[in-house]
Amino acid sequence: MKSLWCLINRLFIRYDALLSITVMQEILDINQIQQFIHQGFIRIDNAFSPELAEEARNILWNDTGCNPHDKSTWTKPVIRLGMYMQEPFVKAANTNMLHTAFDLLVGQGNWIPCRSMGTFPVRFPSDEDPGDTGWHVDASFPGDDPDNFFEWRINIHSKGRALLMLFLFSDVGEKDAPTRIRVGSHLDVAKALEESGEKGLSFMELAIKLIGMPIREEVLATGKAGTVYLCHPFIAHAAQAHHGTEPRFLAQPPLLLRKDLVIKDKTEAYTPIEEAIRLGLWK
Repeated sequence: MKSLWCLINRLFIRYDALLSITVMQEILDINQIQQFIHQGFIRIDNAFSPELAEEARNILWNDTGCNPHDKSTWTKPVIRLGMYMQEPFVKAANTNMLHTAFDLLVGQGNWIPCRSMGTFPVRFPSDEDPGDTGWHVDASFPGDDPDNFFEWRINIHSKGRALLMLFLFSDVGEKDAPTRIRVGSHLDVAKALEESGEKGLSFMELAIKLIGMPIREEVLATGKAGTVYLCHPFIAHAAQAHHGTEPRFLAQPPLLLRKDLVIKDKTEAYTPIEEAIRLGLWK
C-alpha cells in the first residue's frame, strides 16, 4: 500500500510539472521567447485588467493636480509622479500571467516581485518640447555618487535589473507619446558593455555610445490599457512629445534580480535574458 501511494504521489508531481509547462506555454510561446532574445522585447496584451488601470488612473489624476475635464489645467508636457504602492498598482504588477512570463524570461526564483509601480511620467498633449526624449538605457546600480542619477551604472551582468517594463495604464495610440523602442539594440549594448566588466558604464557614458551604434528599426509601445511590454534591460528606448488628445499614463518599473545573470560557464541552461546577452557578445 505504501509503495502504491508513493507511485501515485510521483504521478501527481509529474502531472503538476507538465501542467505548469503547459500553462507557461500558453502565456509565451517559442516565437515570443525568440523575439525577446533577438529583438529585445515582447508585448503582452491584457496583462492586467482595465478596471485596475482605471482605479490607478483615478489616483494618478488626483496627484497631477490637473482636472481631467478641464484641459486648461494641462499646462505642462510631462508631470513626473513618484512611487506607488497602493493596491491597484501592486495587483497590476503581480498577475499570474506576468509572474509566469517572468519565470520564463528570467528564470524561476531569480526575480523579486514588484511591491511598487515605480515612477510615472504622465504626458499631456502639448506643443512644448518635454526635454527628455533622448535615447538611453536605464541604469540599475549606483556609482560613486548615488544621488547623481546620471552616474548610475549598467554592467554586462545587468547587476540589479532583470527587465525594463512598460505598463500602459491608459490606451496609447501612435500620437499619444508611446515609448520608442529600438529593435535589437540590446545586442549592440551588450557588446559595448563587454569591455567595462563589473564596473560597467554610467548612464551618460552609455547614452553617448548609443549615438554611434547601428541604426535600427523603431517600434512604438502602443496598446490598450492593461498592455505590458517586457523588455531586455539593455534595450535602448526613448520618450517623445504627445500629439494626441488625452494624457498618457504609463509606468516603467524595473523587475529586480535576486542574483546577477550568468553569461558563460553555466552548468544549467541559460535563460532567455542570458541568451540574448550571449548573442550580442558572440554574434
